[in-house]
Amino acid sequence: MLKVELHAHTADDPEDYIPHSVDDLVDRLATLGYDAVAITLHNRQLDVMPHQPYAASRGVVLIPGVERSIEGRHTLLINFPADEAEAVNSFDDLARLRRHEQGLVVAPHPYFPVPSCLQSTIDRLPDLFDAVEMHALYTPWLNFNRRATAWARRHQKPIVGNGDVHRLGQLGTTWSRVDAEPSADAICAAIKAGRVEVDT
Repeated sequence: MLKVELHAHTADDPEDYIPHSVDDLVDRLATLGYDAVAITLHNRQLDVMPHQPYAASRGVVLIPGVERSIEGRHTLLINFPADEAEAVNSFDDLARLRRHEQGLVVAPHPYFPVPSCLQSTIDRLPDLFDAVEMHALYTPWLNFNRRATAWARRHQKPIVGNGDVHRLGQLGTTWSRVDAEPSADAICAAIKAGRVEVDT
């Protein structure tokens, strides 16, 4: 089983201030025993290829991704071609992308009470999503994940654990364990097939 984070930001993010570089993220992941990470900047997909050699030297697989704002709602597009992922502006665009590409679409923090979260969109368009995120930010008394995990079970979708990492201290609280070979394609395929568990 691979220890995987599917929602992480770095200093390359065009919309948020993130203090750590890709290498800083990789070092922290390696220290905590992670095997793979999807770097999901806001509305821009980072070219992970220049960072692959260093990540490989630390035993971490880099997966390309983007946290795309689609009709004002955040959606994780993981392991799609960058130009196509960045061109998705509507949920109709996303449906077209899914018809000819094999990436992974994750609903991040779908029911958090902020305007950029999916909210009722996920209820209206369940077939567009391959998995639902269990977000690290919760307490026993306040947990917006409950509705998301109930939705996932109702629609028979996998649940993935993510830190939505904006600071390195967020790593190691909630993550996914994926039964796959250590490659981006294999990890995404395994999640779609439901071979994933959440540790939190």
